[in-house]
Amino acid sequence: MSGHNSAMARDLAERSFTRMVAAREISRENLAALLERSPIETELFVHGALCVCHSGQCLFSSLVGGRSGNRGECAQPCRLPYRAKTGEYPLSLRDLSLAKQVPELAKLGVASFKIEGRMKSPEYVYEVARTFRRLIDENRGATDAEMRRLAEAFSRGGFTDGYYIGNIGHGMLGVRSDADKEKSRAVAPFGGLTRRVPLAVGVRMVAGEPVRLTLLDGTHSVTVAGDIPQAARTVPMTEEAVLRSLCRFGGTPYEAGETAIELGAGLMLPVSRLNDLRRRAVEALEEAEQPQAREVLPAVPQKPQKKRVPLRSAVFARPEQVTEAARDYFGRIYLPLFSYAAGADGVVLPPVIFDRDAGRVAEALRSARAAGAVYALVGNAGHLGFAVDAGLIPVGDFRLNITNSESAAFWERRGMEQCILSPELTLPQMRDIGGNTAVIVYGRLPLMLLEKCVVKEVSDCTGCARGQAELVDRRGARFPLLREWEHRNLVLNSLPTCMSDRADVLLRAGLSAWHFLFTVESPREVDRVLAAFRVGAPLAGQVRRV
Repeated sequence: MSGHNSAMARDLAERSFTRMVAAREISRENLAALLERSPIETELFVHGALCVCHSGQCLFSSLVGGRSGNRGECAQPCRLPYRAKTGEYPLSLRDLSLAKQVPELAKLGVASFKIEGRMKSPEYVYEVARTFRRLIDENRGATDAEMRRLAEAFSRGGFTDGYYIGNIGHGMLGVRSDADKEKSRAVAPFGGLTRRVPLAVGVRMVAGEPVRLTLLDGTHSVTVAGDIPQAARTVPMTEEAVLRSLCRFGGTPYEAGETAIELGAGLMLPVSRLNDLRRRAVEALEEAEQPQAREVLPAVPQKPQKKRVPLRSAVFARPEQVTEAARDYFGRIYLPLFSYAAGADGVVLPPVIFDRDAGRVAEALRSARAAGAVYALVGNAGHLGFAVDAGLIPVGDFRLNITNSESAAFWERRGMEQCILSPELTLPQMRDIGGNTAVIVYGRLPLMLLEKCVVKEVSDCTGCARGQAELVDRRGARFPLLREWEHRNLVLNSLPTCMSDRADVLLRAGLSAWHFLFTVESPREVDRVLAAFRVGAPLAGQVRRV
């Protein structure tokens, strides 16, 4: 959801959320502004792996490798080598650690610390949780010795706090070296902690009645009957002997807590029968603790009410890409907010608007509205208010990750005039969503949105200005890099999506609203793409299909 500003927090509060997890890319300055203005609690990542892409905005693994990070299946392409002048791993960040900033974060008002531990060892979980628990209780930052122990549990050449302190540079990069792995192997194995549920144990053993054992775990209570005790021929059973047999819960998740026993005089029962009674009582309690089966009714998903309106729309990265052929072909043209030029129908809001930038964005939207903009392409729930306040008609961008009819209906109710569907969907899935939704039929899809500039790792700053920087992977695939507002970077797909020769497939699926993304194309290349769509011809070269 990319929760990076107070506008998002207010939006969540209106929908009854009580806490927002802040984006990992947030700085101290922007965190302070968020905490000051947010009506709900803020949770903050303080330790663990960092995605180089902005939170919730990565399509790299999904579109290139078929494993969706949004569905928890990320193949971590950011950890792979790419050709770069500063090293082979320009996308691999060190793990985050804000262990030294614990008192500062507490003073700012962070409500909860979030520790990343996906696929980590028990030793890692133990060491990190223990360290932060101690730091919170003692209200202090980590010592150098504690930081070393955290690094021994897991690190990629050390830790970074670059996003938080605003030092976003080459020093944030790191890989998991053989030395790092050796340090982790040297960490003493964690033997584990066993927490057992205390049981209240009640026993009634009187003459002429079956012995009864009651177990109570605080929520569930079971009583099991056993054999009728007999008169003792020699030594009668004592309370201690009865409880010793009935409170032996080894090998179970329980332990004896409070006990109460009513024992008649002169009675005995074989220990084997008491042990059987205990086992049956434990089985009965475990059965009682199982969730009760519920009748599951078939879901009736909400459907968007609007009908799909045939429309060809396009986003252009630069005004000079908008050719006469483009003006003739498209019913709606968008330009980036801070590159808006009169004649375009709408603007694309920046995908990230920290609180420090909110004033500039609001002013730019008002200026664009005055210059003729009518629509605003919105890719974050917290940005909808910016568009509405400026008097622009909001349109949902693909960054909203709309993947089902429920979310399409939700955004329709919020006032979205149209929504562009997630590029992770298949054509049948897009067809089934319905509503006034559009599908991306052309463009080099943005795989990553980077706060940390990667252009400097592979080229120099002139490459950013010229739009000629790219990442090259092990197989020679070239991923263009595009400058975003505030010196952020977009990593674009090496292959453009193109459905120029598949119009019949789209129309049979009822997908008549088409959206285009023009990023690194020259005006001549724009016209070549449109010519292919006009006649239904394939585009020269290798392309990706929807």
